[in-house]
Amino acid sequence: MNLRALLLASAVSGTLFSVGAQAADMTIGFSQIGSESGWRAAETTVSKAEAKKRNINFKIADAQQKQENQIKAIRSFVAQGVDAIFLAPVVATGWDSVLKEAKEAKIPVVLLDRDIDPAGKDLYLTAVTSDSVHEGKVAGEWLVKTAAGKPCNVVELQGTVGASVATNRKKGFEDGIAGASNVKIVRSQTGDFTRAKGKEVMESFIKAEGGGKNICAVYAHNDDMMVGAIQAMKEAGLKPGTEVLTVSIDAVPDIFKAMAAGEANATVELTPNMAGPAFDAVIAFKEKGTVPPKWIQTESKLYTQADNPMAVYEAKKDLGY
Repeated sequence: MNLRALLLASAVSGTLFSVGAQAADMTIGFSQIGSESGWRAAETTVSKAEAKKRNINFKIADAQQKQENQIKAIRSFVAQGVDAIFLAPVVATGWDSVLKEAKEAKIPVVLLDRDIDPAGKDLYLTAVTSDSVHEGKVAGEWLVKTAAGKPCNVVELQGTVGASVATNRKKGFEDGIAGASNVKIVRSQTGDFTRAKGKEVMESFIKAEGGGKNICAVYAHNDDMMVGAIQAMKEAGLKPGTEVLTVSIDAVPDIFKAMAAGEANATVELTPNMAGPAFDAVIAFKEKGTVPPKWIQTESKLYTQADNPMAVYEAKKDLGY
């Protein structure tokens, strides 16, 4: 099996049941965060493709990174009487009221990619997510191994403040470097998961750290922020990938182009196919009464420059990123 086939197989792995035309009359609403990153765009594209495979009427509401828009969308879906609701929550708190409304209407809710405050776990059917703490830990452990005992000051580009994935990726990275006294985070600030903000924050880090001379590595909670950070480093006369190590999360196509150019070092993959397992869980629940586990975990993988980055780029570039 070639690399493209392997990646496509991975993208659809983890489904619970094989389904077909029996889902043809089902309507599912999806409150998507927005398009803050290439990964998010891929998630939307792959979700549409997975819905089409199952003949599901799939309605997507773009929240433009605002929780109030997601709450409005969920209430609209409830009013329409959809069969289920998918939610990629922009933040972890503030969902109790609207999710109670969905539950009272007997409409199951499935979380995609991100979790919510544990107090709300009885308000949704299941969450299809990666282990974002593990993702951060893999990134941290890679950096510890690569630094090989040498002093390494790290600047961190955090995701959206209040998002569970940002909190978890930070915790995981800190866990990954905890046993290495030579590796320490010296600056940490949100870049809101966007390239533009990642570039802006990295520029401020460079100015604050002697023109970047005091920076050994950059850890970004997603690849888009890292792509922006790489641009900032190049404009400042630094050499990302050699003088400054980089490690980020998502494995979007553009980070592999940066790897191939020697400007990025490592990324931890987050599959964009959260919807496939979610559709199958809802279908099984609606048609057979099968209650899924509370958490359906997707797989993550570490990629480095040793993994033929241009081949990975070619395999991923048409997945909607």
